[in-house]
Amino acid sequence: MTSQDDKPPFLYVVVCAAGVAADVGELITAAQRRDWHVGVIATPHAVNGFFDTAAVEARTGRPVRSAWRRPDDPRPFPDPDAVVVAPATFNTVNKWAAGITDTLALGTLCEVSGLGIPVGVLPCVSDALAAHPAYRESLVRLRGMGVRFGDPHRGREDGAFGWERALDLIG
Repeated sequence: MTSQDDKPPFLYVVVCAAGVAADVGELITAAQRRDWHVGVIATPHAVNGFFDTAAVEARTGRPVRSAWRRPDDPRPFPDPDAVVVAPATFNTVNKWAAGITDTLALGTLCEVSGLGIPVGVLPCVSDALAAHPAYRESLVRLRGMGVRFGDPHRGREDGAFGWERALDLIG
């Protein structure tokens, strides 16, 4: 996959605070094998011990972003050709569907939703939270905006997260 101006395609990976986030390097490696360049945007809680930010920065060659930049700061990432949210938590899915932009990750998701950029999501929620009416309504709203969802991972240790499924969602 290449972007229209023959630059390598750029993938934003949005990482939320869930235990499986520790293995986000698997997604980055899989994306790079598919010739994506990758930049990671994490929720503020995710950068506080949910994954090894130094290892991710070494693998991508770019800083992990979790805070807004000042208007005069240079943009550390080019515009995305696609976005993957993995793992996507109950909190992030609901705030995104509601249009809440209180973090860089949510602001980015709200913005790309209006640009026609492919977005793939791998939810990581418990069965109880997945049954919550607000969550079900958020899925309906986001799907109506063109967001593609993989099957949810229930946050248990009894199965692999299946990181590559996220790349299949964005084509």
